[in-house]
Amino acid sequence: MVFLLGGFILLVIFCIAFLIYMKNIANENNVKYELFYFPNFPSSIHEITLFFISDIHRRTIDDTIINEVIDVAELVIIGGDLLEKGVNLEQTRENLRKLKQIGPVYFVWGNNDYEIDRDALESLLNEEDIVLLDNKAVSFMSSNGEGWSLIGVEDYSLEYDDLETALQQVENNSFKILISHNPKIIEELDEENQISLVLSGHTHGGQIRIFGFGPYELGGTKLIGKTTLFVSNGYGTTSIPLRLGAKPETHIIRIQHKQNEEEMKFFKPTV
Repeated sequence: MVFLLGGFILLVIFCIAFLIYMKNIANENNVKYELFYFPNFPSSIHEITLFFISDIHRRTIDDTIINEVIDVAELVIIGGDLLEKGVNLEQTRENLRKLKQIGPVYFVWGNNDYEIDRDALESLLNEEDIVLLDNKAVSFMSSNGEGWSLIGVEDYSLEYDDLETALQQVENNSFKILISHNPKIIEELDEENQISLVLSGHTHGGQIRIFGFGPYELGGTKLIGKTTLFVSNGYGTTSIPLRLGAKPETHIIRIQHKQNEEEMKFFKPTV
């Protein structure tokens, strides 16, 4: 009996320690550095640097992240799930103001963003001068007329996305980056869209992976046809504030012009 009781106590201690371990992982503040080469990126622009963050949910963005990227990125992209039901709007305002220290902020809707009053969130975004890409696009031009475009679509899983409307707002020869919370938007693309890069979140990398297995794939990059799909593990968590085998992440994404027509390459530089 004493032996069984001792074993039970050890098991309880182990379980508590393991939960603390997963909670600590979920609270990490990681910035990953990504470098993409594209032969069709405007040579007159040569390079852009973006800060990409998705799936913030209930977290408050840590100052260490802001301090690391504030003098690196030119603009910020929030890839959806800025918050969820139960999150105080003032906490969200605080997160937005931190991100604004980095540069102009662009936002697309995620499925959890619809859990609160849409008008209230849109009012907050407008008050904080956040650019809402709800089936809209914004373009940037160099002095010689070459351009690149950010195209944002609403959440795919809820069927609010309208890619066709968003694409009508950009020139065909513009270098196109599509922001979609749900990476399944890739299923709606074809070569005629000429979208070079898709940035997504939503999956949390599976959030909790047991022996390497989870409900979703780990975040990362895939080349699908002529489109590069990049999926982030995201910064926050949903349902339970725990992670295992899928660390939280934010991203500095550097996009450069490639001088030759070889196949697009992707790598993560050591910093």
